[in-house]
Amino acid sequence: MVYLTPTIVLFSLWTKNHFSYSAVILLFGIIPFLELFTKGSTKNLSDIEEDLAKKDITYDLLLYSLVPIQYGLLIYFLIQISDPNLILSTKIGMITALGMACGVLGINAAHELGHRNSWYEQLMSKMLLLTTFYMHFFIEHNRGHHKNVSTDDDPASSRYGETVYAFYLRTIPGSWASAWHLEKERLVKSNKNYWSLHNEMIQYVLIQLTYIVTVYTIFGCTALIYYCFASLIGILLLETVNYIEHYGLRRKKSGERYERTMPIHSWNSNHPIGRMVLLELSRHSDHHYMANRKYQLLRHFDESPQMPTGYPGMMLLSFIPPLWFAVMHKKIALYKQSVQGEALE
Repeated sequence: MVYLTPTIVLFSLWTKNHFSYSAVILLFGIIPFLELFTKGSTKNLSDIEEDLAKKDITYDLLLYSLVPIQYGLLIYFLIQISDPNLILSTKIGMITALGMACGVLGINAAHELGHRNSWYEQLMSKMLLLTTFYMHFFIEHNRGHHKNVSTDDDPASSRYGETVYAFYLRTIPGSWASAWHLEKERLVKSNKNYWSLHNEMIQYVLIQLTYIVTVYTIFGCTALIYYCFASLIGILLLETVNYIEHYGLRRKKSGERYERTMPIHSWNSNHPIGRMVLLELSRHSDHHYMANRKYQLLRHFDESPQMPTGYPGMMLLSFIPPLWFAVMHKKIALYKQSVQGEALE
């Protein structure tokens, strides 16, 4: 199922007609509709099953394969979008298609790889983030978001009553600034010069500028602009996911310290299609509870707050703030009244 996204994106780029909208229709039309009628399984792997899944290299190979697939889609997009005979509506469809790839493959797969310990997996993560010009995510997410999640110190944790559009304006520049600050802290501790190539943020800026110049040189300015719009879609998909994952949930603070991140501090979804397409990202409660658990091992917790539908549907709901507030504020109120939600009061 993880290959569903690249397959439909490839088809959208290949058609050069109104079918170029196939990717966005499938991922944000058909899948949300189907997930309205599914609840998903709360079953977790047994200890034996978990041990087998942990050792099964198939899961890693699926993940690794998304790196060349993403670059292949990107090159194919740049070739196809450079066709002077394309009409504007078709180009927009192709841009949305690559945007889906940038969000689902370029950032989501990078997110999973970025939590791995080996140098080659972390390199693959950065390579995927490069395709959406969002390499600072590697620093901010791992050293910032996971430390400060579900607190007001975290630019990637949405606040109660905050619209997704206000969240964009806060989280995008806030995450960028946070990554620079985190690098400064690291370099000060290491007694290294901030304004040097020891600073990974400076490395990322130079790499991304070189990448932009390369695309411009080979494919021209127009194709580069279209590509930038696609990468923006991928970035907004990521930040929309961030918005729905922790909306209105906060960790208690005692003195200067916050309580440990627990499964109650992230919204969870067991809806099956989203789980398979998004590398189990929707089992987010366990991911924040144990960030080093591989995607195939993530568990359901009964005490975690549950989304009423899957990720694609919740993302669409967030785009209409009155409806989002009506649904989620009721869910939060009910959750706080439950036995499992006492820790949030």
